[in-house]
Amino acid sequence: MFTKPKLKIIPLGGLGEIGKNMTVMEYEDDIIIVDAGLMFPGEEMLGIDLVIPDISYLEDKKDKVRGIVITHGHEDHIGALPYILSQINVPVYATKLTQGLISVKLKEHRTRVEAKLHVVPPGEQVILGKFRVEFFPVCHSIPDSTGLIIYTPAGIVVHSGDFKLDYTPVDGKPTDLVRLAQLGAQGVMLLLSDSTYAELPGYTPSEMVVGESLDRIMAESAGRVIVTTFSSLISRVQQVINSAAKYGRRVFIVGRSMNDTSHMAMDLGYLNVPEGILGRIEELHGLPHNKVCLITTGSQGEPTSALVRMLNRDNRQVHVIKGDTVILSATPVPGNEALVNRTVDTLFKRGAEVFYDRVAPVHVHGHASQEELKLLMNLVRPKYFVPVHGEYRHLTFHAKLAEAVGIPKENIFILGDGDILEISSDSARITGKINIEDIYVDGLSVGDIGDLELHNRRIMSRDGIVVAIIALNKDTGKPVGLPDIVSRGFVDSVEAKDLLEKSRHILAGAMGTTGGNGSEGINNVNIRETLKNFFYEQTHRHPMILPVIFKV
Repeated sequence: MFTKPKLKIIPLGGLGEIGKNMTVMEYEDDIIIVDAGLMFPGEEMLGIDLVIPDISYLEDKKDKVRGIVITHGHEDHIGALPYILSQINVPVYATKLTQGLISVKLKEHRTRVEAKLHVVPPGEQVILGKFRVEFFPVCHSIPDSTGLIIYTPAGIVVHSGDFKLDYTPVDGKPTDLVRLAQLGAQGVMLLLSDSTYAELPGYTPSEMVVGESLDRIMAESAGRVIVTTFSSLISRVQQVINSAAKYGRRVFIVGRSMNDTSHMAMDLGYLNVPEGILGRIEELHGLPHNKVCLITTGSQGEPTSALVRMLNRDNRQVHVIKGDTVILSATPVPGNEALVNRTVDTLFKRGAEVFYDRVAPVHVHGHASQEELKLLMNLVRPKYFVPVHGEYRHLTFHAKLAEAVGIPKENIFILGDGDILEISSDSARITGKINIEDIYVDGLSVGDIGDLELHNRRIMSRDGIVVAIIALNKDTGKPVGLPDIVSRGFVDSVEAKDLLEKSRHILAGAMGTTGGNGSEGINNVNIRETLKNFFYEQTHRHPMILPVIFKV
């Protein structure tokens, strides 16, 4: 009996977490990928720089991948591209500004592969094997954001991308509700929709609110105004420039990533800068403070960001000083709250006036709230629904909204990373799960750090490390003298010297009772167990113990 092929939907990231958005769509011998984002590490991921999706599922299917389709230019949607393209160098399709941001990112990473980047304007289509993908404009916190209409042999799939319904956006391009209504009338098989703010009732405020706040702060501040935000938040940069121009302030862009992104956006026509407003940093010191506005990165309190370097006086050209007004125009990425709070505290200590989202409307998020999510579902009227982009509670809230607007519960699927949803016009079910893991980027290392290494790092950060150095006679295999015990991060006091000295004798005694004429009883396991038990009895702590055995 002939079995009709089904469309496979396989999320490789972005479901059950904030970030590393990446979804595989597969039909017979054709695969497309939607987005390739990164995730910022949590506090427990010590030393990790970034987390990217695991694409091991695609390793033996590289020749089937027809392309990567990008919805917009935020890090959680494009940040993994330098790593993904080094493994699967396939064409990348996105709008003009998004491709500009991708180019900047690939240049930053000095990517060796020759990336095949293709610009697809909103409203146009690209054919990728059995998939035909149409980009439609959506309003988000960055220009040129799009959703996707994906025509497949199994039916039409709509992917919302990150979106909200702002009727007065900074760039004047709202979400294309007319096109969505046309699709709803035509018949949509599956809707994948942004769940990031599915917990919030009502509507997301317009970007106009931020513009009004910036105007007020620019007008009332007697000193310099420093605005920090994501370098990719082009619409916010435009609002800052507009407000600065209105109140006669020169604008100075500080920080490499902000400079690179802003100048790229200017070159492509996405940033409109009035003549004479933008200044070189060398001109800053000759201006009155009430005629100065600086735009920089550091809204997440990143230690290497321009704002934190200005705050710590590591920037040679400009420091945060008493009388400055600092605006943090972004909400903390989950896991960054402590860094952001520490930065705000330090700014206040320096004598700055600080505005952030909890005390003033200086930031509006770029995601739809509940009423907007329901409106989208009512316009598209999908047969099947999958909430995407969010932690599990966000997906659950979104699924309940789908039920509330009349989508049958059995047609709603809350997926996790690695789940395989097989779908056709008349059936849909989860048929399995592929094994995927977080891929950690640690400096130049990609994927070499695993859960064991992170576990060890957590032990060392909590209880420190003890190194036991044992010399053995190369002929007899017996210990030569007392072991040396070196401690770092475990104990550091006068009493510690006595503790470590006592541990030397305890370990020497244990090695003397191992029996035999050789060193077979003197091994890493025995050394660790002896010291572990002794130190726990004395301190109730578990330092990492590293034995070092050598022969003399």
